[in-house]
This record gives sequence, structure tokens and C-alpha cells, in this order.
Amino acid sequence: MKKTKLALALAAMLSGQAFAASVNGQAISPERIRAAGEMMQAQGGQAAPQQVVDQLITAEVLRQEALKRGIDKQPAVRAQLDNLQAMTLADALLRDHVKRNPVTDAKLRAEYDALKAQMPAKKQFKARHILVKSEAEANAVIDALRKGKPFAQLAKEKSQDPGSAQQGGELGWSAPDVYVKPFGDALAKLSKGQVTATPVKTDFGYHVIQLEDVKEESLPPLDSIRPQLTQRVQGQMIESYIQSLKAKAQIAQ
Repeated sequence: MKKTKLALALAAMLSGQAFAASVNGQAISPERIRAAGEMMQAQGGQAAPQQVVDQLITAEVLRQEALKRGIDKQPAVRAQLDNLQAMTLADALLRDHVKRNPVTDAKLRAEYDALKAQMPAKKQFKARHILVKSEAEANAVIDALRKGKPFAQLAKEKSQDPGSAQQGGELGWSAPDVYVKPFGDALAKLSKGQVTATPVKTDFGYHVIQLEDVKEESLPPLDSIRPQLTQRVQGQMIESYIQSLKAKAQIAQ
């Protein structure tokens, strides 16, 4: 983990000190100050090292006064303190577990292969279309294509689809099921480079469809998703560790 500017400044300021400050003889250790600075940084706060120290001095003055008044004995306060201690220790334990059990390349590869095996085979289609109002117009477009007129040129001249006409009818990459059913069904039956032999009727009008290319949808390369995959594996390891500890514990509800 990279150290923040605040953490580095605190480390420099506290280097070699047994304690950084004290209140009524109670030392505020460098470890407490570093922890407070890191917590502040994690929460998006910005403070100079001396400000961190000043805040802890204020907190220590108030803590000591609270102890004098016995506030720490109040049930609600005691419960909060117990919960804070439990959560702090739990978080530290899990971070220690992750540190002791680093995610290896072998574990990442195994998880990647498992995800790849689970991923359903799905094709992506790159298509163009020309949308016209009548079947006769669509048949005229098909005839012009057979005579060698470029699909993109016809799309610009004839298509009633404002979203794709000026791009030569280009629809980009999509799975057939994102389109209305008659369109998607017709697209899925085409071979690469093929044009529908007859017009395809939908609620929008009549389509002439060209399939430009087909590719298998696949998982991105491992290195491009390494951070996300590492977090996923770490999460699985932590959950497994928690469940193993729960299995050994005597829990009553």
C-alpha cells in the first residue's frame, strides 16, 4: 500500500520519539497519531501532522474528564466501546489474514479459468440496416444491392432510421436479442457479409439487414481485470476464513 503525504509527514515528525505528546502524564503514542492520521486520510480528510496531534490532545483531555465522571460505565457507552473494539480487532484480523495469505498468480489464474468456463457462449454481431416504410421500397433496395450499389450509400439515401442512416446504416456490435424479435431472428440467421434476401417487417417498418462480422463474446484478458479479480479472490478467502471460525465457535442466539 502506498503511503500518503500525511502518513509520510507523520512518520518524519515522529521518527525516534517514544511519545509525541502527553496529557496529565498520559502519553499519546506515535502509533495512535499515525492511526488517527491514516483514518482521517481514508475518510477523505486533510490535515497537517500537528493538527492531528492537536485533535488527539483534545480528545485525550475529554476522555480523561469522561473517565472521572464515570461515563465509561454507562451501559450505552460501554456497549459502543465494546462494539468499536470488536470491529477494530475484526478488521485488523482480516487484514492480517489477507497479508499472511497473499493472492498468488496460480489462484488468480484458477479463478479466471473458472469464470471463463461459467461464462455462457454468446455471439456479438456487427450489423447495418436500411429502414424503409414499405415492402416495395425494401425490395427495391435489395435489388439495388444485388446490382452492386454500396450498402452504406443506399442507407444514407434511403434509410428512415435517423440514428444510423448517416453512418451508412451502421448499428455497431450487439447480440441479436437486443433488437426486436423479427430483426434479431433474421440477423442471427445471416452469414458474415450476407444481406437478408427478403425484407424484414417490424413495428418500425421494413428492414434490409447486412451482417458485417461476428465474434464470440469473451472474458477480458486476465491482466486487464487483475485488480478486480484479486479483490474477488480475497473476498472469497475472507468469507471462507470467517465461516471456518464460526464453525469452531459456540454460537447461541
